[in-house]
Amino acid sequence: MKSLFPSAPATITILALLLCAGRTVSAQAKATASGPGSYVSVGGEGSIFQADYDKRYLGGIAAYVDVHPQWRYGAEVEARFLRFNTDESVTESTYLVGVHINALPGRLRPYGKFLIGVGKMNFPFNYATGNYLVYAPGGGLDYELNERWTVRFVDAEYQVWPQFTFGPLHPYGVSAGIAFRLNPEYTIPKHARGRN
Repeated sequence: MKSLFPSAPATITILALLLCAGRTVSAQAKATASGPGSYVSVGGEGSIFQADYDKRYLGGIAAYVDVHPQWRYGAEVEARFLRFNTDESVTESTYLVGVHINALPGRLRPYGKFLIGVGKMNFPFNYATGNYLVYAPGGGLDYELNERWTVRFVDAEYQVWPQFTFGPLHPYGVSAGIAFRLNPEYTIPKHARGRN
């Protein structure tokens, strides 16, 4: 009686041909532009924060660096110095680092971030200073002017100082600024992102 199944060598040959055919059939052309790609940018901001320590709004400046190995996921390093509108020499400074995630690849880029680091508090009349753990979820909106310059329309941040001397501290505030891209963005073709 003849078997309904092919012999072992025939089966192996058929499987090999199907695998090879599957690889050639599934080939697709690569996209000409898949997003803005990797970048490193350096920026500065002006900030207004509700300090929470003395319920006062402090003003200040911040510097940040965004490092993105690819357009969506990257890291942000941020240093903020709240020195304006102080009372009795109370100031706050933070030095944070963490993840920065862009939501969209276009010129207008909403983003989210989660940073962690050290907060430094200068207490009234310069009697003492303290360093504390800080973590800060936040987000904002960037607008890319061209291949080099990006405007940060808004950056909102909610900080938590869980080990503050007098109980947890929760400063929050907004910032706005501008950043310079160290490596210019080139997309091919340029019209892929709305440029001429």
